[in-house]
Amino acid sequence: MTSALSVGDMAPEFSLPGDSSSTVSLSSFRGKKVVLYFYPKDDTSGCTKEAIEFNGLKAEFAKANTVIVGMSPDSPRSHDKFKAKYDLTFPIAADENKIALEAYGVWVEKSMYGRKYMGVERTTVLIGTDGQILAIWPKVKVDGHAAEVLKAAQSA
Repeated sequence: MTSALSVGDMAPEFSLPGDSSSTVSLSSFRGKKVVLYFYPKDDTSGCTKEAIEFNGLKAEFAKANTVIVGMSPDSPRSHDKFKAKYDLTFPIAADENKIALEAYGVWVEKSMYGRKYMGVERTTVLIGTDGQILAIWPKVKVDGHAAEVLKAAQSA
């Protein structure tokens, strides 16, 4: 994650198209903690595993007064298919213009096989009930990540 945001900063507000013709806005979750996780692409192996792990812990997050929100540059239609295929039950925001992705510092230059390109750095941000950033996990490794974020949400 870039140095743009740090623990203690106010999380940048966003209002983006979501799945099922909804709108996903950070302000609509005030009074709850928010796990905002950024991922590169719907229906790819790592992104699917991460979504399924977060979805499987949704009830535990709810007990900790925490909602889960995913975000990627995919379209709302892509999110609809992704959610239906894996029975995902949390909102996913579509940031096709990369405005929120850039505000959170997760739209970065990446490199694969020597080729440079722009993409999402898999990152999770835990946001407090007042909109303040409580924790940031940059360059996430998927295995066990959702459980680690749950522990942080439970203790926040």
